[in-house]
Amino acid sequence: MIPAPQSVDELDLLASEPDRAIVETLGRVDGDVVVAGAGGKMGFHLALMLRRGFDILGSRNRVIAVSRFGDAATRDQFESRYIETLSADLTDAVAVADLPDASTVFYLAGRKFGTSDDPATLKLYNEEMPALVAERYADASIVALSTGCVYPFVEPDSGGSSEEDEPQPVGDYAVSCLGREAAFLRSSEAHGTPLALIRLNYAVDLRYGVLVDLALKVSRGEPVDLTTGYFNCIWQGDAITRTIRSLKHVSPAPEPFILNLTGPRTLSVREVALAFESLLNHNVEFTGTEAETAWLSNQTKSHRLFGAPSVTEERLIHWVADWIDHERPILGKPTHFEARDGKF
Repeated sequence: MIPAPQSVDELDLLASEPDRAIVETLGRVDGDVVVAGAGGKMGFHLALMLRRGFDILGSRNRVIAVSRFGDAATRDQFESRYIETLSADLTDAVAVADLPDASTVFYLAGRKFGTSDDPATLKLYNEEMPALVAERYADASIVALSTGCVYPFVEPDSGGSSEEDEPQPVGDYAVSCLGREAAFLRSSEAHGTPLALIRLNYAVDLRYGVLVDLALKVSRGEPVDLTTGYFNCIWQGDAITRTIRSLKHVSPAPEPFILNLTGPRTLSVREVALAFESLLNHNVEFTGTEAETAWLSNQTKSHRLFGAPSVTEERLIHWVADWIDHERPILGKPTHFEARDGKF
């Protein structure tokens, strides 16, 4: 059994630990790797797993983290682990053209929160920006992060939307995310770029995620809204492992590799909140009633290709409870998973 991380350093090491399959995957990578949008919530752990995997191989492949890096401490976090950093505005065509060559690109950039009344910003960051990066790296293999929000709401007992289901985005944010996919698809089809689109729903790293949102509400005595009554989630380390291993499956449009990235269980908000009530010894208060549908993703394809996640949802709930109970650091970035209008 994997022990629960007791500090941020332990969390970083565990979430970025490369397994044998990661090392084997990276052994096939010939050239440098760019992580675009590395300053976000998954970027550091993904870049660090790449760096550690290449180090195990004794490889000289560079891992280059690209972000605005407005925070010097964030940049130092990468460089202290021998991950190269590059400050760049990915909405600037000149800056993107000047990015270093790479054989492999992981694209994590985008904008979600604070855009509910700003369609121009959504279009710039979620459609125009990926189009620039896709064209710049048309000769590379690209793994681009997307979201399960491109699917419609489904009933909890449906098993979730599968990769074969037709996207039906709800709200401007989800529409722009489908536009992000379209930008990569257009470039891939035009240039034959090997592509993977990863529809994540949702990652948890103990400092952020749906489970953290729920645990904090319980610990603070805040009511838990049951309207969006069901969700999926996956440990961040497992999410990153599957994202990197998707390199073995990249394929040009019109048939790119598309993967739903989440855990195997459909979790009940009510049941998870009650579990936190017991683990944190705080009474939970509920508001609202469960709607008949939610954003849910089917993970059968991921399980078939990569096996079961290393950390179950039940264990992850206990890890989060332990983290919150000991008042360890959190990122203060709620997911707003309960929003049903697609406005963030």
